[in-house]
Amino acid sequence: MVPSTRARFASLSLFLIPGLRAAEVPAPNDFSPQPQVPYLTPAEFLKTVELPEGYSLELVLSEPQIKEPVAIAFDPDGAMYLAEMRTYMQDIDGSDEITPRSVVSKHMSSKGDGNFDRHSVYLENVLLPRMILPLDDRILLGTTNTLDLTVHRDADGDGKADESKVWFEGGPRGGNMEHQPSGLVWGLDNWIYTTYNAFRLRWNGEGGAPLKESTPGNGGQWGLAQDNYGKMWWSNAGGEKGFWNYQFPIVYGAVNVPSQKEKDFDVTWPLVGVRDFQGGPGKSREDGTLNHFTGCAGQTIFRGDRLPAELVGNAFLPEPVGRLIRRAVVTDKDGVTVLSNPHPQSEFIRSTDLCFRPLNMTTGPDGCLYIVDIYRGIIQEGNWVREGSYLRKVVAQHGFQKNVGRGRVWRLVHKDFKPGPPPRMLQESPADWVKHLAHPNGWWRDTAQRLLIVKADKSVVPALAEIYRSHPDHLARIHAMWTLEGLGALTPDMARAGMKDADARLRVQAIRASETLLKAGDASLVADIRSAGDDAEVQVKLQSVLTAKLHQFPQWKEDAVQRLTSSGSAGLQELGNALLETGPTLSKSFAPAERKQLERGRAIYQEVCFACHGPDGLGTPIPGLKGQTLAPPMAGSSTVRQGDSMLRVLLHGLEGPIEGKTYESQMIPQGNNSDAWLADITSYVRNAFGNSGEFVDARQVAALRKKTGTRVKPWTIEELRTLLPQPMADRSGWKLSASHNPGALAKCIDGDPATRWDSAKEQAPGMWFQVELPSVSEVAGIELHCAASPNETARDYEIEGSVDGKTWTKLAKGEGKTSSTSVTFSSPANVRFLKVHQKGRKPGKYWSIHELTLMAPARVK
Repeated sequence: MVPSTRARFASLSLFLIPGLRAAEVPAPNDFSPQPQVPYLTPAEFLKTVELPEGYSLELVLSEPQIKEPVAIAFDPDGAMYLAEMRTYMQDIDGSDEITPRSVVSKHMSSKGDGNFDRHSVYLENVLLPRMILPLDDRILLGTTNTLDLTVHRDADGDGKADESKVWFEGGPRGGNMEHQPSGLVWGLDNWIYTTYNAFRLRWNGEGGAPLKESTPGNGGQWGLAQDNYGKMWWSNAGGEKGFWNYQFPIVYGAVNVPSQKEKDFDVTWPLVGVRDFQGGPGKSREDGTLNHFTGCAGQTIFRGDRLPAELVGNAFLPEPVGRLIRRAVVTDKDGVTVLSNPHPQSEFIRSTDLCFRPLNMTTGPDGCLYIVDIYRGIIQEGNWVREGSYLRKVVAQHGFQKNVGRGRVWRLVHKDFKPGPPPRMLQESPADWVKHLAHPNGWWRDTAQRLLIVKADKSVVPALAEIYRSHPDHLARIHAMWTLEGLGALTPDMARAGMKDADARLRVQAIRASETLLKAGDASLVADIRSAGDDAEVQVKLQSVLTAKLHQFPQWKEDAVQRLTSSGSAGLQELGNALLETGPTLSKSFAPAERKQLERGRAIYQEVCFACHGPDGLGTPIPGLKGQTLAPPMAGSSTVRQGDSMLRVLLHGLEGPIEGKTYESQMIPQGNNSDAWLADITSYVRNAFGNSGEFVDARQVAALRKKTGTRVKPWTIEELRTLLPQPMADRSGWKLSASHNPGALAKCIDGDPATRWDSAKEQAPGMWFQVELPSVSEVAGIELHCAASPNETARDYEIEGSVDGKTWTKLAKGEGKTSSTSVTFSSPANVRFLKVHQKGRKPGKYWSIHELTLMAPARVK
């Protein structure tokens, strides 16, 4: 008998397992040794679980059969595949983590009763497998440190893959293993999606190279899910976002609006905690429990048919750091997808077992919900538990690093439902698969559609067309339409008919599916799609705008603005305004090679950086903490602009406070990325968000990597400052003069960035600005800040220095095309006078300086 539980909210005791009482949680910053966190058997674990009335967990698999499971998938015959990261964090330092000793395991139920009693190692000696997508009798697999996707088959039926080849050649992937792609979901639209990657892939027939198409950055991290209408659901742990970017299919942009979550939705309600998470005391309540999403991963949308109907379409998000699973009710409020927690100040599933680490979820073929629990102590990767870190002290305090090498898979069931029968699709014909498009379980519909596309048997087109025209189930019709699209059999007339259907949900999907025909050159559908913008249904109106923007219809923006302003829908206006926002622009015009490098850097920023540093480079705000951000701003940062500091941080990380602020998100090393990758992201950030800085190439990165190769500790801002020029703090003895408006000169050294000196006349050659120091001083550079008047920097400038004000030496020249002019001299200059000549013209624009800063040379200790 497999263990199960039906623990109720009211009846759970928090004191069943020794060592877990809230009273025993050490005080913040008390790192005194504590009792070793115990392992619990599956049966013991179930006694610690809190579930709503009527629900229970059934054990499907556990150690020693499986170890370190992280991802789950079912093939068309119901066989379960698990990605097992058997080398993940086997000690506190992650020793030998990238040794290829992990596996993909396969598990089958010989009697079809849900008891998985046949086991095999499908693939061995794998480097940390991350994602699995069953095709037919083959699977696609993604692993760590590569963007390649491989396809595998068990040809002789012994449960082990004996055919393997590369399906998609993506090349090496660097970065921390927590910051690499996952997901690998075949979407309703027949494109394959992953997290991080700003592209999607498409099956292109047997032997054909997959199609690749760029998408906006998705902000996803670990895990990926789609709902019944093909929208991908992303989650982000590093940025503590939980669910996000779920308003539209990601191909239309990563859009979030303030009303998309109920108040305090991202507040978590664990049963137990010991502050073993990034952020430490600042992220916990007095009892040590996690107070906000931080490790959220492995989400799913329940689409099965063997649990209560109230769960269908709900979003589920495991929080392994909080030992809980959040259930979210998904509603459409005037076009905005809104999430709410139906268990106020509680969670759908939570446990007092400190080793409960739910990491992934999916709807199974039997219509139930499956949960992958990596069941371990330490959950964070080694970069977050380095020597000297807060987290390392807590992990060692409780012995979390000793609890490894286990794992469980659970099935969520309900007392009023029985799991459904197993599939046998690989023994069926394409005609049978067509029938499954009407199955009440989304897993069956998705699998049948995928099989039909991979098989590419067009004999089923008439049957698909009939379902599309007349089936009573709108989901069956939607799947039939997209299957026709995937087979290349969707016609313009079919798309038009869908746009006029009585069901608004079908109208939306028909507009989306018509985009394939648009890309093939059929412009006749443009008028139909634009007409859909007048639809009474908000979602149809919105989809018309999304498609028009994506495919750049003539006057799409004017049409969108007109529909937004004329609509009485507050939700449509909120979404539309977000949709019409433009992203950050680059600071100036660049040569073609520079532009290509910046585009590569922009893609990296969208994939890796923006969750913490914000899409505008100002830092992502922390909800409920006014003025606080997860990470420091990139915009205007001297660390970004000056010298090689940004590269040093990328190579080795950064720790400690910055300007007196301690940020929650730790900057971990990115040094295992390529030299070109580091050069691209540095060059982009230096020239975005109003910054202006020098480009970096791979050779410079390689040289610095070699120079700092023995370093193992992250940098501190104090260390970096010893390597860089620093502002000359005392400006009290400076004397300023200028060719124009001398009465306003004091405003550029008053410490107020809102005030300024300006020329009071349109910029023209011959203007100048001078600073006289009290005595001859060593000056390494100058900064002329103009962020509040970004179009009033000097058009062309030349800087001279002098000891006596009579004999001058040229120090620098350039063009001021950004909101600040920052110049580091080729070598420090001994000067008493510095003079900036304005030599260009800017019709209608003054020359302005809000703050003047002179830089003293670095004082390397």
